[in-house]
Amino acid sequence: MDTLHVQILWQVMDQLRDANQLEEALSRCLDLFCRGTQSGKGSIWMLDEQSGRTIATNVYDTYDATGESAGRGEGLVGRVVESGTGERHKASDVQNMKLAGVDSPALSGKNLMCVPIKTPKHTVGCLLLTDKKSEYTEDEMTLCEQCCSLLALDIEDKGFTFRPFEDREPIVRVRGVMKEFMSGEEMRQILKGVDLDIYPGELVVVLGESGCGKSTLLNIIGGMDRMTKGEVLVEGKDMSSPTEEELTEYRRKYVGFIFQAYNLMPNLNAYENIEFIAEISEKAMDSMEALRLVGLEAKAESMPAALSGGQMQRISIARALVKSPKIILADEPTAALDYDTSIKVLSVIEKISKENKTTVLMVTHNPEIAKMANRVVRLRDGKISSIRVNLKPLKATDLVW
Repeated sequence: MDTLHVQILWQVMDQLRDANQLEEALSRCLDLFCRGTQSGKGSIWMLDEQSGRTIATNVYDTYDATGESAGRGEGLVGRVVESGTGERHKASDVQNMKLAGVDSPALSGKNLMCVPIKTPKHTVGCLLLTDKKSEYTEDEMTLCEQCCSLLALDIEDKGFTFRPFEDREPIVRVRGVMKEFMSGEEMRQILKGVDLDIYPGELVVVLGESGCGKSTLLNIIGGMDRMTKGEVLVEGKDMSSPTEEELTEYRRKYVGFIFQAYNLMPNLNAYENIEFIAEISEKAMDSMEALRLVGLEAKAESMPAALSGGQMQRISIARALVKSPKIILADEPTAALDYDTSIKVLSVIEKISKENKTTVLMVTHNPEIAKMANRVVRLRDGKISSIRVNLKPLKATDLVW
């Protein structure tokens, strides 16, 4: 084994030792595997003992496999997990191969390697690497087997299980979304082809540095911005090029917005700010009930100027909630708030997601907030660089930064 492979093995050990959460370590290790083997794409799959299905929990690069699963012996993933034996295939041999029991564009005509994640006693998942220009070598197989053994021992030591989402049909499906605009004489690309599925009732956090396209993606999904190219489906309905009437109906029925700037009307009190939205919504809940859900029924008659930043943000959450939306889109909802106030706001968002079963897509630059999500999507330079499932999401009150 060459020096580079030894370094990767040590780096994997360091990640498993130093990471605060196992899923963070898995995501970082996947990045190491892909870069170390010069693989363009990769994913980690975990076996759910209760259902007997192997489910994608971490994805490297743009292909979102986190909505896929394989039964025992089903497809490449199911076969490797059941047998406990890795497989290497060259591109010329990979034709019509099934990844997880369904046809997958991730495999066709690609060099690939699939390695079990196993302890001496049993297999707990597998690592899939693909999109490499040359064939995978025996040394690379050995390296990945050794690293995956370390992963398996760490997984077994931490003694956790996870449950997949019961409903795997996405509420929002994003495919090939691009966004361009002219800046002076230069054409700028904000989004460079984003694929993402969002499932009913899940809390998804989108992470990334300023300018990577987080808010643009959120606004396109919410119908507040137009994409240059691509497709957005909401409950199967094509919202890629909606008319103004379709947009109005979509915003009223489906989407609630939480903005960083609150956007409350200064001449209306807290109750009136919420009631204004309730009056134009078809399936609105009672406005006082919305205030109660965010813990501010006592502030119903207070004007925005008399409220703190955290209280105004919770009013904006109640305003988003009152229309009984299927999806809530939150753009940096805690960016202007201190830690204690941020936790209160995040606790409300957590409550909405868990108790109301509302789908929440939240954009933030704070990686600590991602620990409360069901899934974490990381954007880099206009593309998805990784997606991971949080095996044990933290409560908002357990977040520290």
